[in-house]
Amino acid sequence: MKIILPGGTGQIGRMLARAFQQEGHEVVVLSRGAVAGMPFRVVPWDARTLGGWTKELEGADVVINLAGRSVNCRYSTANRRAIMDSRVDSTRIVGQAIRCAANPPRVWLQASTATIYAHRYDAPNDELTGVMGGAESDAPDTWQFSLGVANAWEQAATAGGPLPNTRLVLLRTSITMSPDAGGAFEVLLGLVRHGLGGRAGDGRQYISWIHDRDFVRAIRWLIEHDTLAGPVNLAAPGPLPNADFMRGLREAWGIGFGLPASGLVLEAGAFFMRTETELILKSRRVVPTRLMQDGFKFEFPQWPDAARDLCARWRKARGKG
Repeated sequence: MKIILPGGTGQIGRMLARAFQQEGHEVVVLSRGAVAGMPFRVVPWDARTLGGWTKELEGADVVINLAGRSVNCRYSTANRRAIMDSRVDSTRIVGQAIRCAANPPRVWLQASTATIYAHRYDAPNDELTGVMGGAESDAPDTWQFSLGVANAWEQAATAGGPLPNTRLVLLRTSITMSPDAGGAFEVLLGLVRHGLGGRAGDGRQYISWIHDRDFVRAIRWLIEHDTLAGPVNLAAPGPLPNADFMRGLREAWGIGFGLPASGLVLEAGAFFMRTETELILKSRRVVPTRLMQDGFKFEFPQWPDAARDLCARWRKARGKG
């Protein structure tokens, strides 16, 4: 297959590109800037307008659009604009390029986020009966902003109406856990390793996650199974409260105790780390009903097994065990 990865220079894009290239597929990454050390063909684009990059879509099998500024930042006015525009503009222009192609890709996998669902503890959110976010009376402004981004992102993909020859899947992705450097898992593991891996806030908020190998397998499944279109949750079937999640990570690493962090401590830490507490405190209780109904089997459905595997691979990659 020929697979096009707009915005494929980040951790998730590199993970997918590496996996598909190892399987013998042709991988083309679309990037807004020069990228050193990429073992894949990189084609420039501005993520806003049609250009020479659109030729790559002709005859391609799959487009996986991951473009968008990282949300791991303070939500200043400038950053909010960049987060929103980078997602909406890139998604809109990918859709336009697909519509203009004489021989368009048969599948368009479009990044989205599990943040689109409501903050809740009482029941899980799935694609069929899940409660969409926005009506929570106590949601901070930053959470409302993220919901606005999530909705605008998906609307940009569907705004032109159904695509006649391309199946569109919206990837409502939870936190992807990988031992690669710089990802969410390494940040959380760093807290555990330094004795700070206790519960965050009251620890009741749910964490939805997916093991990197299951993420790649799910992407492959979505490419191969024509029965799935529209929103699909990419999350393990075992979300769990933050306190249990951190306990599982401590046990996997072999540490029995971690200092908890109150809401005030988290706010202060987020300020100095130039990020937002939403990434820690919002309860994301998301489950993958459509994937499982379609027959997908998770290799790591529960966090304790996933955490042990990730810790072992992190140690091995760094020569620490």
